[in-house]
Amino acid sequence: MIRSFIINKYLSKQFIKIVFNISIIFFCLGFIMNIFEEINFFKDFDVSIATPILLSLLFVPSLLNNFFPFVILLSGIWFFLKIKKSDEITAINVSGMSNLSIIVIPSILSIILGIFFVTALNPITSVLVKKYETIKGNYEKDQDYLATVTVNGIWIKEKGLKANYMVRASNLKGENLMEVTIYEFDKNNNFTRRIEAESADISSLRWVLKNIKVINIDGITSSEIIENPLYFSLYDIKKIKSLYANLDTVSFWNLEKEIKLLEQRGYSTREMQVILHKSLAFPLFLLSMLLLSSVFTLGAKFNENNWIYVFLTITSSVIIFFFNDFSAALGKTDKLPIELSVWMPIAIIFIFSTVGIIHANQK
Repeated sequence: MIRSFIINKYLSKQFIKIVFNISIIFFCLGFIMNIFEEINFFKDFDVSIATPILLSLLFVPSLLNNFFPFVILLSGIWFFLKIKKSDEITAINVSGMSNLSIIVIPSILSIILGIFFVTALNPITSVLVKKYETIKGNYEKDQDYLATVTVNGIWIKEKGLKANYMVRASNLKGENLMEVTIYEFDKNNNFTRRIEAESADISSLRWVLKNIKVINIDGITSSEIIENPLYFSLYDIKKIKSLYANLDTVSFWNLEKEIKLLEQRGYSTREMQVILHKSLAFPLFLLSMLLLSSVFTLGAKFNENNWIYVFLTITSSVIIFFFNDFSAALGKTDKLPIELSVWMPIAIIFIFSTVGIIHANQK
């Protein structure tokens, strides 16, 4: 019992150390790649190098969050190769622990890390990304055409040939924006009038306003009657429905709230529901990547070319990553049920890894 505790403690320390080292490597690589992108973005602005550095530090943690399954995979490869190449696995087997027992400790740690990333780190990275977007948004070059969804409704900013417009709607119902207000400004951005409509049919770029009234600059409602008034916009129903806040800025704890809010306003929530399921499945996805890393490495014979096992594992993981993203995309576009699009790749990895581990343990 004491011997098993000492071995498990040793394995835990080794695995956590490897995960930490590879995470630092990924963070540094992400920082280097992102800072060049930020420097290129700010080449026409009078800013110091501190701004790209700050933005990279705010953004890179979210990248690490997205690529952490690959970190676990590489950590597993490093961990299992290390204990096998140094003959530590032989000593562990002599103490009565099998290869399957050796997998248990990093498996448990992978699940714990997955829970930590989803429940603790994700809320932090969402705040950092939101700060990143706020700072960078102040330097966007084209502010003439903008659209966003806030707690106060849907807002659209557009530039016309003779005037500029700011549009607000309370919500979306079917193909209609409800309680629409169009603020009109001249080319010098002086307010001229506002147009209020009960609704606007936005099935095309030619919006049809219903039950409108025109309020002049002095606040007096115009008696002018306009039949079938049209408003020409760059946003139709398809573009409006695709308006989402950057999902990286939505914390795991706020996902269900955001889904309900978007449903109330008539928005498609499939993409956000996929993100919710992927978050719930994240600990198991990390576990599946850890198990995958053990399939080839624990079965490796070190009088052969060891790198073939590393190559096979990494190649398999790349295929899995593409398959996972492809499956999620099918779920977002309603080609597959949301649950199936998220959980099916994980189930496939588990089946493949389980068969591989059993086979390796019989060698």
